[in-house]
Amino acid sequence: MVLDGLKARLERLLAEHGERGDPRAYAAQLHEAMVDTKVGIGTMREALQATERELGAERKNLEDAERRGKLAASIADRETAEIAERFGTKHRERIALLERKLPVQRDELAMAERQLEEMGQAYRSARMGVAPGPAAPVAGLEGDDTELLRDLDSLKTKTNRDATQAAIQAQLAHLKSKLGKRP
Repeated sequence: MVLDGLKARLERLLAEHGERGDPRAYAAQLHEAMVDTKVGIGTMREALQATERELGAERKNLEDAERRGKLAASIADRETAEIAERFGTKHRERIALLERKLPVQRDELAMAERQLEEMGQAYRSARMGVAPGPAAPVAGLEGDDTELLRDLDSLKTKTNRDATQAAIQAQLAHLKSKLGKRP
């Protein structure tokens, strides 16, 4: 499957960047994984289309073999009728295989698209500075309350960023006053 390598890479990424990991580095690596996943999804779509085309061609070949077999039988050409029947059997087997393959390919594509969406959400969170990984559980919160925890984490990150900016501005003002320049 196309996504096995990408899934392993994403799991490694999550393991390397636990809750104390650098959100920017995590976001950059997650972006790379998303690009690879998009390429993989494109490849999967092409393979699905190829299978659909192949199934159509096999159905056409089966019709041709059956038509030739009937024509051969109508003119009492036993050898050609037997050959047509063998080819018909091979085409039926191939059609059955392709008909089983298509749903699996569609399911795999849908799963990959869901994983890409999840990675996109994680990427957006990482770009906002939210550390990777699930929010810590809080007593009394259930189900939909995890969204509140994510919002709280986002607010904490923004507050930390604002505090850092304020400290930088205070240091800059102090240095300017030391040099005799008033802000």
